[in-house]
Amino acid sequence: MNAAPAASIVPDVSDQPSGAPGENVLSVNGLDVVARTDAGDTPLVEALTFDLRRGETLCIAGESGSGKSITSLAIMGLLPQPAVRISGGSILFGGRDLATLDEAAMRRIRGDRIAMIFQEPMTSLNPVLSIGRQLIEAIEAHTSLPRGAARERAIEALDAVRIPQARTRLKQYPHELSGGMRQRVMIAMALALRPDVLIADEPTTALDVTVQGEVLELLRDLKNDFGTSIILITHDMGVVAEMADRVIVMQKGRMIESGAVGPLFAAPSQDYTRSLLDAVPRLGDGMASGTAQLAGGAGNVVDVEGLTVGFDIRGGIFGRATHRVHAVENVSFTIRDRETFSLVGESGCGKSTIAKALAGLVPFTGDIRLGGTSIAGLDRHGLKRVRRDIQMIFQDPFASLDPRMRVGDLVGEPLIIHGIATPSERRERVAALFDRVGLSPDQMERYPHEFSGGQRQRICIARALALRPKLIIADESVSALDVSVQARVLELLKELQAEFGIAYLFISHDMAVVENISDRVAVMYLGQIVEMGTRDQVFSNPQHAYTRRLIDAVPIPDPAKRRARFPRMQGEVPSPVHARGRSPTTVTLRDIGGGHLVAGN
Repeated sequence: MNAAPAASIVPDVSDQPSGAPGENVLSVNGLDVVARTDAGDTPLVEALTFDLRRGETLCIAGESGSGKSITSLAIMGLLPQPAVRISGGSILFGGRDLATLDEAAMRRIRGDRIAMIFQEPMTSLNPVLSIGRQLIEAIEAHTSLPRGAARERAIEALDAVRIPQARTRLKQYPHELSGGMRQRVMIAMALALRPDVLIADEPTTALDVTVQGEVLELLRDLKNDFGTSIILITHDMGVVAEMADRVIVMQKGRMIESGAVGPLFAAPSQDYTRSLLDAVPRLGDGMASGTAQLAGGAGNVVDVEGLTVGFDIRGGIFGRATHRVHAVENVSFTIRDRETFSLVGESGCGKSTIAKALAGLVPFTGDIRLGGTSIAGLDRHGLKRVRRDIQMIFQDPFASLDPRMRVGDLVGEPLIIHGIATPSERRERVAALFDRVGLSPDQMERYPHEFSGGQRQRICIARALALRPKLIIADESVSALDVSVQARVLELLKELQAEFGIAYLFISHDMAVVENISDRVAVMYLGQIVEMGTRDQVFSNPQHAYTRRLIDAVPIPDPAKRRARFPRMQGEVPSPVHARGRSPTTVTLRDIGGGHLVAGN
C-alpha cells in the first residue's frame, strides 16, 4: 500500500514552498484598519508596514488593544466587515494583494497557503463534530489525499503534538478535551496542512509550561522542516525571546519599535518596550525578594487528608462504567493562616479538581476541614456556610461575570445571597471594595463589557472579597492577562492578603508567577503530589524529575540564553484513566529535611 508515505507529515521535497530562504513571502505596506462607530471611523491599526521573510519567525508583541490580533485577522481576511474594515494599504502575498480579494479567493488561500492558530481553540472547533472529522475534512479540502490517507495524516499530526491515544481521540468531541488538548488539535491541523505562512495568535497563553515548550518546539520544526514563515502574536516576552528572529512592538494600533530580537531586548529604544520587559516575571525574582514564610499565622485555615476524587467513564451497549478517571488520588496538605499555598502542574493533574472539592462542588472521599470543621457530608445549608468562607477567582473574568448585570450588582450579589447588611450598607461596602481594588465607585453602574480584561479581573477579586472569606482560591487567575496587568494584579493580591489576613490557594501552570507569589508550593503529577515544600526549597533545590522539568520549561526573557531545543517526553503520554478495579500506584512522600517532601522511587 502506498497510503502511508502519502499521509506522512515527514517533509518531502514536493512539500517545500517555492522561493529561496530569506526572500519576502508576505509584505504589509501602510495597513490601516478602522472600526465603524456612531462618531465615525475609529483607527485600530495605523500605517503598519513590515515584511515577513521565508523561514522566519516574526513576533508581534504588545498588550491587549495594541492591534496585534486585528493585524492577523486583516491578513486572513477575517475582519468582521462592515463593522471593521481595511481602509488603506496593501497585503502582498504570492504577487496578489489580499486586501482586494473576495471571500471565494481568500477561502482557497486560508489553511492551504496561510493558516492561523487562535488563542481560544473552542471558538475555532465545531462543537458538534468530532475532532477526527474536522481534521480529516481540513486535510481533504486542501490536499488530494484519499480518506484513508487523510485519516493517517491526522493521526500522525495528533501524535506529533503529544496527544495520547491519538487514534481513539479522533472520535472525541472538543468539549471532551482540556483547553491544552484543544490547542494541540489546532496546531496539529496546521502541521498537517503545511502552510507557507502560519499566524499563531497567542497560541500558548493558556497552555502548561511544559506543553508550551513542546508547542514552541513544534513551531520550530514546522519552520525548519517546511520553510514555513511564522507570525507569532504574543504578550509573553519570554516566548518572544525564545522564538523570534525579528520583533515588532505595537501600542495603540501603531508600530513603535522593531528590529532583530537580540538588539531590541538588549537596548530597547522605547519606554513602552522597556516597561513590557520589566513586567515579565522571572525565576529568581521571588527568592531575591526575601525568604518565604513557613507559616503565615497562628493556625491552619484548611486541612486536607487523603483527598480522592474520581469520575467514571461509561461505555458499551448498556452504558456501564468501564474505566475511571483518577483525578485526585490520596492527596494531603494544609494551608496556613495568611499563607499563599500554590498548586502547580500540567492540565489534568488534578489542581482544579482539588479547588472544586474544597468549594464543595464535586463529591470526594477523604477529609477536608475548614477551620477545624469537616465539610464532608454537609447538607445544602452547611455547604452554603462553607462557600461563604471559601471564594474563587477564575481564569476568565469575562466568563465569570453576567454580561446583563451591572458590575456593582455583581460584586454585591454574594451579600444578598447570604443576607448580609441592609441595601445602603451593601452599597457602601461595594463602593469601598471598588476603591480598594483600584476602581472608582462611579464605575459600579457600568457593565462588564465596558472594562478591560485586567479591570474585569479586579471586579472578580472585589466580588471574592465581599464576604471577607478565610480562603480565596485563585484558579489560573492571571494567566490570560497582559504581563503588565498581571504584575499589577499579583501586587494587589499581596496587598489584600496583608490587609485582610486572607489565605490563598494559588493554582497556576506558570512557574515564574508561582515563584514570585508563593510561601509554599506543591507540585502535582497525575493526581498526586510529588514534591512539596517552601518556595525556596522547591525552586532552589528541586528534587523530583518532574519538578525540574517544569522549571526548565520556563522561557527565559533573554535571547542570549535561548534554548537550542526543548526536550520532548518519549513514549506514550501517561494518563490518569484506568480500567475499573485498577488503581494507580500511590506515591509516598519522604521528608528530606525542613519539611521538604519528595515522592520516593
